[in-house]
Amino acid sequence: MKITEVTVRHLQMKLKAPFTTSFGTFTNRDFLLLEAKDADGTVGWGESVAFHAPWYNEETLQTNWHMLEDFLIPLILNKELKHPDEVNEIFAAIRKNNMAKSTLEGAIWDIYSQQTNQSLAEALGGRKEKIEVGISIGIQKSIEDLIALVDGYIKEGYKRMKVKIKPGWDIDVIRTLREKFPDTAIMADANSAYRLEDTELLKQLDAFDLTMIEQPLASDDIIDHAKLQKELQTPICLDESIHSLEDARKAVELGSTKIINIKIGRVGGLTEAKKIHDYCAANDIPVWCGGMLESGIGRSHNIALTTLPNFILPGDTAGSSRYWEKDIIAPEVVAENGYITVPTKAGIGYEVDRKAVEAYTVVKKDYK
Repeated sequence: MKITEVTVRHLQMKLKAPFTTSFGTFTNRDFLLLEAKDADGTVGWGESVAFHAPWYNEETLQTNWHMLEDFLIPLILNKELKHPDEVNEIFAAIRKNNMAKSTLEGAIWDIYSQQTNQSLAEALGGRKEKIEVGISIGIQKSIEDLIALVDGYIKEGYKRMKVKIKPGWDIDVIRTLREKFPDTAIMADANSAYRLEDTELLKQLDAFDLTMIEQPLASDDIIDHAKLQKELQTPICLDESIHSLEDARKAVELGSTKIINIKIGRVGGLTEAKKIHDYCAANDIPVWCGGMLESGIGRSHNIALTTLPNFILPGDTAGSSRYWEKDIIAPEVVAENGYITVPTKAGIGYEVDRKAVEAYTVVKKDYK
C-alpha cells in the first residue's frame, strides 16, 4: 500500500434523541470522518470517536484534526506499507492521541482488506457470521421513561441493557429495573462517577445480579478498582482506564478488572485492540466492544472487531436506526432479534453514501 491522498471531514449528525451520561448530554454528534486513497485508487474509511469537548478523555475533535494534519498524516503519506500493523509501529513515537491514530489506521485496514479481497472481519481473523448486540441507555428524566425504553428494546430482541448511572441515579434505578425485568442481562455504566469512599453504596448493587459495573472509579485508575473489586461480588469492567495492551496486563495482574471493554478509538486502533483481545483470551478475561455514538463507518469497524472469538458478551453496536434518521452507509446496520449479520463484502462491508456525507459535512480538507 501507498497512501497518496487523505481527506478529513468534520461531520455533524443529529441524534434521534438526546443521550445523557454522568458527564454530559448529547443532542448532536460532531466527529471526524477520514477518507484515504491508495496509489491504486482503493479508498478506505476511518472515523474519529473523539467528542467536541474533553469529557470522555483528553482528546477532542479539534485536537484530533491537529494531530492528523501536523503529525500522523505526514508520517503515512507516500510511505510503502505491507500490512496495517505497521501503522501501529510508525505511530508509536507519538504519545497518546489514540483516537486520532485509530482514525487513520482504520482507513488503512479498510484498504488492506479490499486489496486482499477479504472482509475487514476476515482480515482481523474473525469467524463469526453474526454478532450479539445490546443497547446503551443514557440517564433518563424519570425511572418510568427508562422502564418504557428497556421494555421496547427487549421487544425488539436486544439481549443486554447497559444503563448509565451516577450518584443519585443508581441503586433505586437498578432495583426497579431488576424487579421489572428479572431475566434480562443488565449492566451499570458509571463513567467514573464514584470514588472509593462510595464502596458501601456500590456494594448494594450486588443484590441485583448485574453482568458487570463498568468503570465506577476514576478514569485513570487501576489501584482503587482493585481494592473495590475485592469488596464486590459484581464483576468490575474497565473502560476508560485501558489504553493499551500494557494497561490491560497491569489491570488484570492487579485484580482491578474481571471484564474489559475494548473501544477501538480508545486503544489506538484495530491492531492494538486485537492484541488486547488476544491477551485477555489467554487469561480468561471476557471482552466486549463498547460504543461511542459512531456513525455507520465506525460501527462497521466495531462489527468486524467483535467477530473475534473472545468477544463473548454483547457489545454496544446497535442498529443505525437506534441513533440516526439517516446513516452515512448503505445498507444501514440492522439488528434483528439482538443480532447483526456480519457483512462479507471486501473491506468494511458497506457502501458509503457520499450524498449523506456531503449533507452532514461542516468543513473538509484534502492532504496530498
